[in-house]
Amino acid sequence: MVELDQFKATLNSYAKPLEEMRDSLDLENKEKRIEELERKMEEPDFWDNPERSQEMMKELKSLKDDKEIYENLESQRDDMETLIEMGYEENDASVISEIQEIMDQFEADFETIRMKTLLSGEYDSKDAIIKLNAGAGGTESCDWAGMLYRMYTRWAEKKGFALEVLDYLDGDEAGIKSVTFEVHGENAYGYLKSEKGVHRLVRISPFNAAGKRQTSFVSCDVMPDIDEDLDVEIKEDDLRIDTYRSSGAGGQHINKTSSAIRITHIPTGIVVQCQNERSQFQNKDKAMQMLKAKLYLLKQQENMEKLSGIRGEVTDIGWGNQIRSYVLQPYTMVKDHRTGTESGNVDSVLDGNLDPFINGYLKWIALGGKQPENADEEM
Repeated sequence: MVELDQFKATLNSYAKPLEEMRDSLDLENKEKRIEELERKMEEPDFWDNPERSQEMMKELKSLKDDKEIYENLESQRDDMETLIEMGYEENDASVISEIQEIMDQFEADFETIRMKTLLSGEYDSKDAIIKLNAGAGGTESCDWAGMLYRMYTRWAEKKGFALEVLDYLDGDEAGIKSVTFEVHGENAYGYLKSEKGVHRLVRISPFNAAGKRQTSFVSCDVMPDIDEDLDVEIKEDDLRIDTYRSSGAGGQHINKTSSAIRITHIPTGIVVQCQNERSQFQNKDKAMQMLKAKLYLLKQQENMEKLSGIRGEVTDIGWGNQIRSYVLQPYTMVKDHRTGTESGNVDSVLDGNLDPFINGYLKWIALGGKQPENADEEM
């Protein structure tokens, strides 16, 4: 049967990639590390240091997840091989739908774990801190910022990640002027670093009585939550520290007193804000942690550019340098201008289905970040 021949050819095409995946996952050493962590968990003083214990538990879960997904892939491959042979021997077309179902799951699982093998950056495993700023355009841009915030919230929910608001400023009439939030989850930064840049919306604005098409921009900044003590020198004279009254979303988690902190690093113009913690001191500590991380990453990038001449994305972020366009009228299309990844289902993307764009970015980076043909043409 032609269908069985096609399934067999598809399955054979995964033979070498599966071997390469096993090598890149380093499963043999992962199994040794799992055994080591499980022995440590049995020690009587394991919970004496709760923070360290939680980190080890998190590491153990990640290792077991990788091992389980790969073992599932091998099991699915074996099941399909058995069904294909059964179909040939008995000339039984009824196995085709069952093979297709397993193949769909196999390809989805393969893609999931393959993406994880691309997350090898120093801070990819960390939580991600995202800041959205509405651009020029008043209410329309604030509404667009609110739509993007919902998109990332939905994406985090689908991943089983937790989201925590650090700073929030409502728009004057609708939407959000700016919001800073943290996404807690395995490899959150590794995935969400793809979102750093300017996002462009084209639609007929509900706030425009003339019903004209309008273009809006929102900038998205993404950084890892680096909790270790970074070797970054910051002079007190280079800082301007302002306090202000907390506002916006957050309910009981945002203290409505003048405990919110805004820190401006004068030499670079970097601004960080935090209003989520219980006290001014906690907000200041969190904001300083964010500032150190941003300055550390900026220094790393500058060094990399000097050594290799690689074009840095951070310095290219600005109005008119959009990384992705979301067009709602006169047609529907989301297009990433770096990778060429496209989707005609805008509603699905805005509902948090970002994985095709995230995966496209990770592949693009792995291939050296070369600009695809027609990736930057006007939409």
